[in-house]
Amino acid sequence: MTTVIAFILMFGLLVFVHEFGHYYVAKKTGMLVREFAIGFGPKVFSTVKNETLYTVRLLPMGGYVRVAGDDPEIVDIKPGQHIGLTFNKAGEVNQIIVNNKSKHPDALVIEVEKIDLDHALTIEGYEINDEEKYSLRVNEKAFFIMDEKATQIAPYDRQFASKTVGQRALQLFAGPFMNFVLSVVLFCILANIQGVPVEEMRVGSVADNSPAQEAGFEPGDTVIEIDGQSISKWKEFQEIVRAKPNQTLDMIVVRGDEQIAVEVTPALIESPEEDIGQVGITQASEKSFVRSIGYSFEETYRWSTMILTNLGKLVTGQFSIDMLSGPVGIYDATDQVIKTGFMNFIMWTAALSVNLGIINLLPLPALDGGRLLFVGLEALRGKPVDPQKEGIVHFIGFALLMLLMIVVTWNDIQRLFL
Repeated sequence: MTTVIAFILMFGLLVFVHEFGHYYVAKKTGMLVREFAIGFGPKVFSTVKNETLYTVRLLPMGGYVRVAGDDPEIVDIKPGQHIGLTFNKAGEVNQIIVNNKSKHPDALVIEVEKIDLDHALTIEGYEINDEEKYSLRVNEKAFFIMDEKATQIAPYDRQFASKTVGQRALQLFAGPFMNFVLSVVLFCILANIQGVPVEEMRVGSVADNSPAQEAGFEPGDTVIEIDGQSISKWKEFQEIVRAKPNQTLDMIVVRGDEQIAVEVTPALIESPEEDIGQVGITQASEKSFVRSIGYSFEETYRWSTMILTNLGKLVTGQFSIDMLSGPVGIYDATDQVIKTGFMNFIMWTAALSVNLGIINLLPLPALDGGRLLFVGLEALRGKPVDPQKEGIVHFIGFALLMLLMIVVTWNDIQRLFL
């Protein structure tokens, strides 16, 4: 149960931060945000505030911000159609009743002759069974009423497509950007709790039953020499130990005012990429708020380059699709991480946030990066790509992503249960 709660909270945080980026820029640039959703599927909770429907949905596998103009508008009224109208105190139309007009006896029912809800915000038509013609002004925040559900109209200047190339690009980029911001914040919190790793080769802790413990290492020890080679940095120590599994190393350790000769044999740690040596010590750290800020950016950059390197290997065939993980695999990994402590869970969340940011920036259809690519093409061409063609590309891309998700999830299940 602990893992389930932790997984939902972690995924919820990652999705919320990502979607908040899209939401915030959309609001600031004047777009009408129809819905801010965490999760997919049936609604568990919903509320409306300041034009936006906020929902929490049953399946915590993602989320979305639905901006007016992203999809075809929900209601399309044609000339000749009968609609009901109600008015505000200024005499403007504030409700357009599409069906079930009998439930609104006070509404003015007209046959539409002309209607423009994008630019002029006007409706022209004739009252049923009457020759009187009406030319009516529509309030910019009027609502369609269909099946007794209200949906706010979206004048063109409130739609995604009406904004400049820069504003649209910023709105699309803001989601992944916020994932990088979250990673920096989490690494900064981690550094302020645990401390920032020092550069010099000083031991922070010694793992139980490890080669280092058997050799007599103690916290605070400083290694200055390995097999006659002088060292001063943790990175130097790490490179030598990793390269020599199952090989005895002669080290000189400084403890207090004395130097001690130590023999240690790194244990062999097998991995898909390469086998490495490990002695079971951690790097010493110190608490510094100023250094924690730099450390948080360094760690975010380090994880970013690691993820991009693995993506490059996936493209070149050095990395198999069987090694990818979906929600099931991430859940299992989260379960393993939680067992190692809350600090590692924070680090895991920060790493996943970087991963989510990078994946969403890939120039693939249906992802933020794919949509950014079309905005970039518009900037180069001086005119937008045909919305229908773009929609087809995104639809096909989304279908392929779902297929990939099914394959990856099946592989995760096989690894866990078969």
